[in-house]
Amino acid sequence: MATPISNRYDFVLYFDVRNGNPNGDPDAGNLPRVDPDTSHGIVSDVCLKRKVRNYVGLVKDVPFDDPDAAAGELGYKIYVQEGAVLNERNQTAYDHQGIKGTKKKLPKKIEEQIAVTQFMCNNFFDIRTFGAVMTTEVNCGQVRGPVQMCFAESVDPIVPLEMSITRMAATKASEDKDNKTMGRKQYVPYGLYRAEGFVSASLAERTGFSKEDLDLFFEALMNMFEHDRSAARGLMASRLLVVFKHDSKLGNTPAFRLFDTVTARKTCPADQQPRSFADYEIEVDEDAVPTGVSVMQYDYITPSA
Repeated sequence: MATPISNRYDFVLYFDVRNGNPNGDPDAGNLPRVDPDTSHGIVSDVCLKRKVRNYVGLVKDVPFDDPDAAAGELGYKIYVQEGAVLNERNQTAYDHQGIKGTKKKLPKKIEEQIAVTQFMCNNFFDIRTFGAVMTTEVNCGQVRGPVQMCFAESVDPIVPLEMSITRMAATKASEDKDNKTMGRKQYVPYGLYRAEGFVSASLAERTGFSKEDLDLFFEALMNMFEHDRSAARGLMASRLLVVFKHDSKLGNTPAFRLFDTVTARKTCPADQQPRSFADYEIEVDEDAVPTGVSVMQYDYITPSA
């Protein structure tokens, strides 16, 4: 039987992109997201969570129509994925518990409300991890997840670029053979990004988020780009994961003090722009980490599958 984690964690993830678009902004012609005041690149938390979901779905490979998790066990289905119909996923909780639902409303009995929500946590990894708002027509309540992430931000300003591309083939036979269809491609020459995140043991108790789930989440962070290749994203890679483990459930120090111990500095000449990870050096000042917190660093985590 899986046991929820009993320690608080905070973490810092560094990843980079070369000649790719890590997170296009549909409000800006799909150019890489950027802070207009600082020109630092941005990758949303939603984008990173999507890649974690995709990785877990690939590794665990548990289709939605597979049997439900046994009593006391945790399942690894993915709730939010391409083509998913959320009402159908929610309905499985009512069917499993033998509860007759009311449109848009939770069951009247408290124990039945808890049962349908807990069923969703037990069976879906991303609900157990990130939480979910399941107040659709088939209402399974709301869950606040123990794992939360901030926007990733580039260490230095980035230069979003755009280039024209052409193709040699025609769409229709009647099309002028000299008519080369034009397109646009958006990219960043190079950017090193930093994301920060938190894992709450108190919220893990509510969803059932276990040490096995935590290990899988960290594994996903370090491997998510390896299975998310596309021409648009260029070369992306997770470079370093720094994990702070507190001795207690509520924590031994504020997260910002731990984040401040992790810094990245440029090693290339001041008049040159960074163009690879070798142009940076990441330092973790472990001597500045308060008592009661241990530090773990990962530059790679072997896939469990």
